[in-house]
Formats: sequence, structure tokens, C-alpha cells
Amino acid sequence: MTTTTSRFGAALLLTLFAVPVPAQDEAPRMIPAPDRDEGVGPFERLIIRGATLIDGTGAPPIGPVDIVVEDNRIKEIVGVGYPGLDIDEESRPKDATYEIDAHGSYVMPGIVDTHTHTGGATKAPEAEYTYKLWLGHGVTTVRGVPSGRLAFSLAEKERSARNEITAPRIYSYHRMGAGEEYADKNILTPDDARRWVRYAARKGIDGLKLGSYRPAIMEALLDEARKFKLGSVAHLGQMGVAQMNAQDAARLGLGSLTHYYGLFEAMYENHDIQPWPTDMNYSNEQHRFGEVARQWNLIAGRGSEKWNALLEEFLDLDFTINPTMTIYSAGRDVMRARNADWHATYTLPTQWDYFTPSRESHGAYWFYWTSEDEIAWRNFYRVWMQFLNDYKNRGGRVTVGSDSGFIYQLYGFGTILEMEMLQEAGFHPLEVIRAATMHGAEELFKPGGEPIQFGVVRPGLLADLVIVDENPLENLKVLYGTGAVKLDDETRQTTRVGGVTYTIKDGIVYDAKALLADVAAMVEKQKTELGELQTY
Repeated sequence: MTTTTSRFGAALLLTLFAVPVPAQDEAPRMIPAPDRDEGVGPFERLIIRGATLIDGTGAPPIGPVDIVVEDNRIKEIVGVGYPGLDIDEESRPKDATYEIDAHGSYVMPGIVDTHTHTGGATKAPEAEYTYKLWLGHGVTTVRGVPSGRLAFSLAEKERSARNEITAPRIYSYHRMGAGEEYADKNILTPDDARRWVRYAARKGIDGLKLGSYRPAIMEALLDEARKFKLGSVAHLGQMGVAQMNAQDAARLGLGSLTHYYGLFEAMYENHDIQPWPTDMNYSNEQHRFGEVARQWNLIAGRGSEKWNALLEEFLDLDFTINPTMTIYSAGRDVMRARNADWHATYTLPTQWDYFTPSRESHGAYWFYWTSEDEIAWRNFYRVWMQFLNDYKNRGGRVTVGSDSGFIYQLYGFGTILEMEMLQEAGFHPLEVIRAATMHGAEELFKPGGEPIQFGVVRPGLLADLVIVDENPLENLKVLYGTGAVKLDDETRQTTRVGGVTYTIKDGIVYDAKALLADVAAMVEKQKTELGELQTY
């Protein structure tokens, strides 16, 4: 894509979306999803016939199987023969009210993306756009950190739970101070922090999205959250990481770490804080994101005493790492991210405009990105991936998050890229799928201690399933909405294979490709409305 006119005003954007322009003292708002008019089910008795099953636990594939779903729960999984032989028709479950022919296809649990944001009021204001990109990629559960303003997020969460909208299941995590009642209040003391947690818990949030707060505030937030069985995840940003790194936060009871912030700082050898350049300015995002990669060689590295001690302490604390590597991956090859296959069809012009280099848009920090910057990020990823793989190999929980909507990463597509990057880090494809399904569910259910209700294909659990015609273990790229390029040796022509066929959430069957076609139509509609302002 090439932008010919950039930085559209908020009023113009809202006009293009046929939404009333807000008064001058109002910020642009997200547009809730319309009432659901697609998807079929749930059914009294849905049977998925003849599939090869990847159950999400790390077990090898097995098939052919028939999977029986009654209403919104998996009833039974029945082996119906052996590979290469005819199906044993006598053993097959009967009396289906709806069937899906999955012979030759693969079934896996719905993907759990534990770091998401639902678009943005000036870049992707219609929640329908984001939701359909997620479901079109097999994402059946998301953790919004946050999914938007508190009232919007909680309302959409409830509508999704009732299946009134076409959307994944939504877990709603929020930053300290979220909520209209707190719009003009400062949280200055531990008691203030505790009062906000109690307020947010009454509102119905699922957990806390924390920053690197000073220790007294962090301790109060986490302690109060435990009383209400709220989850916790932290982005330990550079402005506070000097006083609260990942080890410090884990010791206070933090449930999971997102991104890498605070991880390297817990293993420095000859520094206590990162030795920033003297002209460093955090508000300059090229400084912020360019310099942070240059800490890759400030630690002793793999196998060092601090490295091993941190791994062991995280294990003892049952700590979860949610790396969201995908969101910074453009840093190591910005040209690849900028020219990804999906942008022309699925990226809104307003979203693209947000991606375009800017000193205002968060994550659009490509003011003058250099080869040296990309090399620093490649080195950083090498060390970061080593730590993640070591943690996984010791039994640690690593989950899948995307944080898409920034830095050239698009909703849904970024989730699959994160899975590819875990494989790059050393995860076997079965370990990747486990991270994206069972381990993601465990991260969300762990705070209250309840057993998971999704994330594994198992009788008794919710029917959150993905059906894909190609083998994702052979090539994770077949999960992309754009599929994978493959040469047909008979025709000597290249074709695209894969893409999720069906996404089943709560027993409701969605045609994944139809959802993506809806997204493509939304993009074309906006291009038409913008006319010559946006070209490709």
C-alpha cells in the first residue's frame, strides 16, 4: 500500500462511517457490533464426521473420528476406523440434526488470543471488523487488555456471551483507573488502588492490565485482585521498569507477563537499569522501540546463573509468559511487515493510515529505521526466543497473544504470525497449538482455580473448534486467511491452500471464509468512500 494522503481527522473518519460527529469535548467512540445475522446453531446434535483431531493437549493427531456436539458442549469423540481403510459405518454415532463432512480435514480447539485490542475509534472503529478477522482465523476467545473503554468492553463481553453478536468470547481486563466514575480521579495511594479494584470487580471485569507501578501500588492491586479472583497481566514499560521488573512483579503475585518488558532487566549483569543514550526521550517512539532492543547483550545469557535462577523462580510461582512477539516483529524486517500479503484486501485505509510513520500514532515509529535497528532487533529476538523455549522445556506456560492493530500487524493475521514465531523459537507445532489453546485457557482460568471450559477438544468442554482442510502441523501458514502458496505439480500453477474452513464458537458454526469476505467488503466500501485519498 502507498498512502497519498495521511492522518485523516477524526471528524472525517466518523463521517465516512456514517456515525454522528461527536461534540468538540467528546472523543471518537468505538461502534458496537451489529446483532448477529450469521452462523448456524447451536444444534441439538451436531456431528463433525471423519476428522483428524489435534486435541490441544500436545497429544499427537488421531483419526478418523466423529465429534458429537450437543447444544454448545462436546458430548463424545468416537474413533470410526483407521487411516487408509474404509470408515467403519457401524461404529458411527447416529441421529445428527446437523452434520459437517470433515473427511480429510483437521479439527483443533478454538484459538485463545490473550493479548488483544478491539480496533480503535480512528483506525478501525467498527468492532464487527475486528471480531470477524479474529473468528475468520479460528480465534474463539480473546482477552482484551483492554477491548476498549470499560463500559463498551463489558457490554460487548456480555453480548458475546449471549451469542447476540458475531464475536469471540471476550475476557475483559482493564488498566488502573478505568471507568467513567474514575475519569477525574487520581490514584495516589495503596488504599486508592484497592478501592478501584473493588469498583472494577463490581462492574464485572475479569482481570487487571497492570503497568510497572511503584511497589506499594502494585502490591495493593495484586492483593485486592486475589480477593476477587481476578486475573492479572502486566506490561512493565520502560518508565517504571527500573523499580518493578518481571521478577519483582512475579514475587508480588503477578499472574502473567506480556511482551518482554522487565524480563531482560531482571537478568542484567553489570547494570541495574538500561544505559539509555543521554539524548533519550521516551516520547520519541523511535527512541523507545529502537533502544529497547539494544539490551540483548546486557545479560550473561543462556545458561548463566541469573538466567537459570529466573526460570526456576518463574516455575515455582506458576508464572505465565505471554510474549506477543508478533507485535514487534516488524522491527527486524519492516519491509516484510509493510508488504504482507493481506494488507491490500483486509486492511482498512484508516487502519493503514494509522500504521504509516507518524510521531503521534502509537507504534508508527518508522521515522528513519535503519539496518542497524533491524540487526539489533534480530539479536534481541534470538535471546528472547531462547528464554521462551527454555521456559517451555522446563514446564513453564507460554501463551499466544498478538496485540494487533499497531506496527503493521492486523487482527487475526497477527495471531497466526505469533504461532509461527513460537515455532521459530523452538516449539514443536504441537507445542505451538497447545500454547494457543490449552495453555491460553489455563492462563484465563487459573486466577479462580476453576477447571478450564475450553482450549481442549474433550467431552464435557465447550464446543470451541477450528476446522481446516490442510494440516496445520505441517505448515502453520495454512491457518492464515490468505492461506499458503503451493505449487500444483500437475498444472504447474501456484495456488493458495488452506485458510480456516469453519470456526465453531459455543456450538455455533461460522463459515470462516464468508466472515473474511465480509471484512474484504468493508475494506472495499471504505476505499470507495475515500476515493483517491488511498491507493494501493
